[in-house]
Amino acid sequence: MTTSTLRRPVRPARTGTVRRWDAGRIARVVFMTFVALVFLYPLVGFFAVALRSDAGVAAGTGGFLGIGGISFAGIQHSWNEIIAYGGLDTPHVYLTWLGNTVFVAVTGGVLALVAALPSGYALARLRFRFQRTILVVTLLAMVMPNTVLVIPLFLEVNAVNAVGELWPVAIIMGFFPFGVYLSYIHFRTAMPHELVEAARIDGLGEIAIFVRIALPISRQAIALVAFFSFVANWTNFFLPLALLTSSFGTQTISVGIQSLISSSPLFNPTAAAGLTVKLYMPELALATAISTIPLLIVFIVAQRFLIRGQTVGAVKG
Repeated sequence: MTTSTLRRPVRPARTGTVRRWDAGRIARVVFMTFVALVFLYPLVGFFAVALRSDAGVAAGTGGFLGIGGISFAGIQHSWNEIIAYGGLDTPHVYLTWLGNTVFVAVTGGVLALVAALPSGYALARLRFRFQRTILVVTLLAMVMPNTVLVIPLFLEVNAVNAVGELWPVAIIMGFFPFGVYLSYIHFRTAMPHELVEAARIDGLGEIAIFVRIALPISRQAIALVAFFSFVANWTNFFLPLALLTSSFGTQTISVGIQSLISSSPLFNPTAAAGLTVKLYMPELALATAISTIPLLIVFIVAQRFLIRGQTVGAVKG
């Protein structure tokens, strides 16, 4: 055996620059870590309160942020109090609020997809009269505050005697101009113009081009529109407050949590005096934390598409 066979192969030198931890980079990391801790501190404290008992919160025990006071018995007691809220007239009203919110958020999200994607494609790839005017109106509707539209929408729903019902709220939530503009940007920049022209030369109509070509390559845009629409519908407060006030059991979770807070002895001792179920800090925190779980689930499911779709509309240089 020769010496050359025993010699270890020489590894090629690494190319590229190695980032060093200079003073500037260390300062940026330290600053961003500090900012993250500032935002994380109240969140950890909030969820710790949701998992504690009333007595533990009132006594201030539990160590740092009250984490040491977390107990399964406290969680079970808070959940039982939340479920019992509403009495015999509206039993399990909290679960009813969650179901109502799921209905209006999902229905409104589906309607937003059905309306936004074809509208965005038409504005981006078709030529028709008043096209620019419609786009400008879409932008104006997108930046218009929701509070401005509450009274006109209430008058319209009241004209058809549908105040207090869920279906008009779901239909109105399908009006999502931001989704239209997002779809317009996607079809305008991310969809090759040559692909559309080739499909037209092959004899495909605009509906066939949209269904067979535009939609299959628009999964990221679909995920973005669906996610933002669902989040906007789930957290919408003014529209359900104006249209669903006639019945306590038809409210959504955003309005329902406001009802829980307004009837708590911590914020309104007079209103809570006549209630058999009194909600304090742990119960209110747990009810709010549970209402955020569907948003977290939707974000986790759509995260892969959201990361890929965050550059929708970007143009290569």
